[in-house]
Amino acid sequence: MITKRRLLLLTCAGGLAVLPDVMRMADAQTGHSASRMLVGFGAGGAIDVIARMLVEGMKGYSSSFIVDNRPGAGGRLALGALKNSPADGSVMVLTPASMVVVFPHVYKTLGYDALKDFTPITPVCSFPFLITVGPMVPADVRTLVDFVKWCLANPQQATYGTAAAGSMLHFTGVRLAKAGGFEFVHLPYGGPNGIQDLLGGRIAATIYPIGTALPHVQSGGIRALATTGPQRSLALPDVPTVREAGYPALEAEEWFGVLVPAKTPVEDVNHLNEAIRAVVNADIFKTGLAKLSVNAVSGTPGEFAQLIKSDFDRWGPIVQASGFSPED
Repeated sequence: MITKRRLLLLTCAGGLAVLPDVMRMADAQTGHSASRMLVGFGAGGAIDVIARMLVEGMKGYSSSFIVDNRPGAGGRLALGALKNSPADGSVMVLTPASMVVVFPHVYKTLGYDALKDFTPITPVCSFPFLITVGPMVPADVRTLVDFVKWCLANPQQATYGTAAAGSMLHFTGVRLAKAGGFEFVHLPYGGPNGIQDLLGGRIAATIYPIGTALPHVQSGGIRALATTGPQRSLALPDVPTVREAGYPALEAEEWFGVLVPAKTPVEDVNHLNEAIRAVVNADIFKTGLAKLSVNAVSGTPGEFAQLIKSDFDRWGPIVQASGFSPED
């Protein structure tokens, strides 16, 4: 969901370099001969890069530790594989929030129960979305309120692109349309290509993770109207939050977090939590994430479980009210 250009910046900054020994202090040998971190997307994407940073920092967790990419079905295949994996702390997944808090409300058949088949370990990072407009929208439209008025006056042009249908990005646009009382046609691109259509004046707006849109905002190719985070972004301090813009219901952040199979022993859960948090709390990891406009976050297994349940309960009514039905 974040552009390759940003990922290259992270790589060049040394995000995949060997991490300092201090990041491994909590990673005493577990006795596992091999461990795997599943990722439901292909190599080279943001979540894959972050998973490899985690694994590099956890070299002492087991004799062998690899990232196992299982792309397909929007990240669902990896969770299906995790469900049937050994419940001993040797297999885990790094997953976006959507797979466990949004998809259960979207898809009739998932292949897993998000709240019963997994044990939460810790979140790793989070990031807001950025609502942007391009040259199709007149230059005097500078705020979210202005944009809603423009959409009401130009219903045939009121379009927005996101990375995927059935995602938080998609439903953020749905909520904006509902709050503003206008029709907002959604165009899912299956990746970041919506930005190119925005730059080319073929669509009016996009809603993407802030790291995807940021370079184009900074270059002046597109205009940022609001960020969905609870605070303003340090990268765009002049861009208001959706709450400041008058649309608090749009406030949302995606997170990436680590899960293991249900029934994993408590001692394994706690040990893994400690090992991952030692990496996440290290300055080099935080610096690498910051280059992607991603914030490092972590918590106890109990705190993470509460976050999942809270987000699950929040997104359910939003999805149901949208009337969206997926094609697969």
